[in-house]
Amino acid sequence: MSDRSYDLVLWGATGFTGRLVAAHIRDHAPADLRWALGGRRRDALDGVASDLGLPDLPVVVADAHDRDAMRALAADTRVVCTTVGPYAVHGTDLVAACAEEGTDYCDLTGELQWMRRMIDAHQADAEASGARILHACGFDSIPFDLGVVFTQQVMQDRHGAPAAVVHGRLKAARGTASGGTVASMVNILGEAVTDSDTRTLLRDPYGLNPVGQRQGPDGLERMLPQRDDDFGAWSGPFPMSPVNTRVVRRTHALLGHPWGTDFRYDEAMLTGSGPVGALTAAGIGVGMSVGGVVGGLLSAAAPTRKLLERVLPDPGTGPSPDAQEKGFFDVRFVAEDPASGTTLRTRVLGDRDPGYGATSRMLGETALALAAGEATVGGGHWTPGAALGDSLLRRLPAAAGVTFTVLD
Repeated sequence: MSDRSYDLVLWGATGFTGRLVAAHIRDHAPADLRWALGGRRRDALDGVASDLGLPDLPVVVADAHDRDAMRALAADTRVVCTTVGPYAVHGTDLVAACAEEGTDYCDLTGELQWMRRMIDAHQADAEASGARILHACGFDSIPFDLGVVFTQQVMQDRHGAPAAVVHGRLKAARGTASGGTVASMVNILGEAVTDSDTRTLLRDPYGLNPVGQRQGPDGLERMLPQRDDDFGAWSGPFPMSPVNTRVVRRTHALLGHPWGTDFRYDEAMLTGSGPVGALTAAGIGVGMSVGGVVGGLLSAAAPTRKLLERVLPDPGTGPSPDAQEKGFFDVRFVAEDPASGTTLRTRVLGDRDPGYGATSRMLGETALALAAGEATVGGGHWTPGAALGDSLLRRLPAAAGVTFTVLD
């Protein structure tokens, strides 16, 4: 790949999240990194480069729906990092191009149905070319995916064996879902109404696992409130758990099932210890159940879908720098080995809002790790934990404000 012009191209650099990722790369890239900004409009890209204080930074102008242009882009760089979603709408040609050209790739998608399509369609090409394709490299799903990897590493080091069960819980967070995440959720709900394959995938807890490994002891995410004795609080459904749990299970499968074929993982959101906590958990469950049905029906119809797009957050907007800095997330894990009675508690803490500040830095570090050649796996569709687990566990605390600690 020495004849390629760039080590890294940031695709979608003019969007709100893309600008944040660009600033992170500027601040943390090695001096000799050959990188460029990519998007549809040269004037906007030049404006981003100027805002970054890098007016001579190269730009790549192309259309995400031009297959030849995506092929040319992938052929001229070692790594592509993209923030352009919904990925099911705007990302397919770029993944195909990277898989064919042997170009490493990372994105922010949490669109299960699209990830599965990309795995099924391009796994063979990526394996043959050597391209490492990494999805879900933001708040969904790095804190959870890497949190389980970290917890299991500590469990193995301390007790000589991995945990048979890990429970993940969002304890607290401040920040809003990004416009891109909301747009992706609208797209998923709409597809679930009209496409039976999408509905089947959303009902399959192992739907992202490799072929032949799509079975195990875990069931679907629960929607009812539950008294969570491990955490001393009530818990309710966590909207991102359908994505995170499947990514964690794929990581386990890709690593060769090091935590045992009966390994179980679940996620929820803590809502408090008293009656208010119970009511909050119940309300979240009802809201998600009803909202999912109504949102799906609205998203499937073109007129109401357009209305939703007008009233929901714009994918190109986001919070102020002050709001990003005041945001945070706190994720807790309890690992258990029922046979020995051994338990371990860990925490993943982020010091920026999850939807923008933390997500942009996690994606930026993933891209820089790929550009540095820190993925030692072969080509194919990988998760962050399976391809870059140790690398990101080292990088994120130092450069992204995401820390992994043992509580007891």
